[in-house]
Amino acid sequence: DKDLIRQMGASVGDEMLEIGSTLWLAPGMNIHRNPLCGRGFEYYSEDPVVTGETASNITMGVQYGAEAEPTEENYRGIGVTLKHYYGNQQETFRQFTNNNITERAVREIYLKAFQMTVENAKPAAIMTSYNLNQGVPAADDYDLCTVIPREEWGFDGVIMSDWNTTVPEDGSIPWVCVAAGNDIIMPGNPDDDKNIRDAYKEGKLTEKEIRLCADRILKLIRRLS
Repeated sequence: DKDLIRQMGASVGDEMLEIGSTLWLAPGMNIHRNPLCGRGFEYYSEDPVVTGETASNITMGVQYGAEAEPTEENYRGIGVTLKHYYGNQQETFRQFTNNNITERAVREIYLKAFQMTVENAKPAAIMTSYNLNQGVPAADDYDLCTVIPREEWGFDGVIMSDWNTTVPEDGSIPWVCVAAGNDIIMPGNPDDDKNIRDAYKEGKLTEKEIRLCADRILKLIRRLS
């Protein structure tokens, strides 16, 4: 029931406006693949199209209300964060799990719902997952953070990391997150700042790459103000 789902999203948005919250860290929309996944209760379906339709309508409800078209004129000044992008199919060791999935399966199953929601509902933000995909942490993956969502789907919002993804020694690398287009490292650690500054001084990271992330963050702040 798409109308009912959208009404639910609108109710979430009403509560956000009431308490002064501007960015909802949801919807969780990974595909049900493992019955032991500790976040399965948050996710919608084993079917990518059902998941995409559900997340699209939740997003439109939050950001634009129960009936308005998803346009900038109807934007309510609050946003959603699609997560966990992508392949978060388990909680145990999720910061170290590596998914080896064929591109066809990735496109047709694991990314399809994210694509549908970006194209249908214009979400404000996306959160990358802890896990690695094809050996690369999601927040460090240029194709995942820039090529696919921004160049292929037309996503114009902010991409943020899950919490403390840069803390483990073999986790995401702060300056690589920036270079990949993962705009915000949450919640932000002192070592992240130093790592980014050092990479810039050493020529690993360009001023343009830093400014691109900063610009998207500022645009989000203005959009949510």
